[in-house]
Amino acid sequence: MKRSEINRAIQAARACFQKHDWYLPPNPKWDVTDAGLGDFQKFGLVLVNLAEEDEYCEKLMYVQKKQRTPAHCHRQKKEDIICRFGELAIQVWKDNPAERNKGEEFTLKRNGQRQRVRSGEILHLSAGERVTMEPGIYHEFWSESEECIVGEVSSYNDDLHDNFFANPNVGRFPEIEEDEPPIVRLVNEM
Repeated sequence: MKRSEINRAIQAARACFQKHDWYLPPNPKWDVTDAGLGDFQKFGLVLVNLAEEDEYCEKLMYVQKKQRTPAHCHRQKKEDIICRFGELAIQVWKDNPAERNKGEEFTLKRNGQRQRVRSGEILHLSAGERVTMEPGIYHEFWSESEECIVGEVSSYNDDLHDNFFANPNVGRFPEIEEDEPPIVRLVNEM
């Protein structure tokens, strides 16, 4: 990714957060990724690490329409993904979607209630709704509105070792081309 693209993504996220009265703490830890695929408009995500403790983590994410976070799971982390503004779609799989057929049933929590879903099913979340991802559940999400603010509350977060992508070409952090000065240093640059 070009640094100019990262800077624009951070500015867009800040504007969206401000417009919808989401206030960031002093010196937040920014994270911008194109999943190593070189197409931020298609596979982009802006994250802000609000809290990173030994027991838990909290993030705020910004997603523009047509941006997808590629299918992935965590082996250790349990997380609630919460739609804070806009309309969010989340596709879920019991196992790696590259290795299994769609349709196998399993349960997950949606809005605190267990429900049966089918592997490959797309869940639609409105503002305030949440889904709980247990370790090993693959998920891919995107905004169905022009922009979406997404919250994540999870157990301990290890972005270097606990992200497993269905597509082996996906990477967690982008390579950065320095075409202008950074407006902030990203979490993987600290």
